[in-house]
Amino acid sequence: MTTSEQVASKIDFLSSLELFQDLSVKEIEELEHLITITTVRRGKVFYRPEETGEVLFVLQEGRVQLYRISQEGKKLVIASLGPGSLFGEMPLLGQQLHKTFAEAAEDCVIGIMSRKDLERLFLSKPQVAIRVLDMTGRRLREVEDRLRAMAFKGIPARLSALLLLLAEQNDGIDVVGYTHQDLAETAGTYRETATQVLNELKAQGLIDIGRKRITILDVDGLRAIADE
Repeated sequence: MTTSEQVASKIDFLSSLELFQDLSVKEIEELEHLITITTVRRGKVFYRPEETGEVLFVLQEGRVQLYRISQEGKKLVIASLGPGSLFGEMPLLGQQLHKTFAEAAEDCVIGIMSRKDLERLFLSKPQVAIRVLDMTGRRLREVEDRLRAMAFKGIPARLSALLLLLAEQNDGIDVVGYTHQDLAETAGTYRETATQVLNELKAQGLIDIGRKRITILDVDGLRAIADE
């Protein structure tokens, strides 16, 4: 790909983001040189708890997990982010330090913007700052809902709700790219338990299970379990 093609591809990506939807084409073009696009391998840890935040990350391709580690060493996935998501913004919004790990769950293409450039953009385009707050607020509400479900709902309800959420994020009825371990960590259980529950849902005709793909066959039936 030539340099001009790379620039055009980056502009197309930035234009597609909810984060910059209030900007004009000219403003997007001016923004292009402030964001670096890079490819990272699965397993890359972008930041850890108690580290300061100096950059904003925008996910173009792949999947990123935000998670915490309990005192017992158990991994609890707080959020699983797909293309178009941003992360690393909390320290840039006054929290000072990261509270979670952020790790590439798949090979990813990432856009990176420095704190200094982001602050200048906020000052010149306050609507972008409002958009960041809105996107962050939605994610925090989703995290709160998930933690509430973990506290008060059983494993079948948690996994059913998670499958419905992931399928909705994928704009369809398929959950793609998640292992049983991924689903277990996100639902707050063990892999063996998650596998058993998934097999039970399959036996009930609610889902079909393939290799890193789960297809929801009965949305209403799965939602009924999720609401229990």
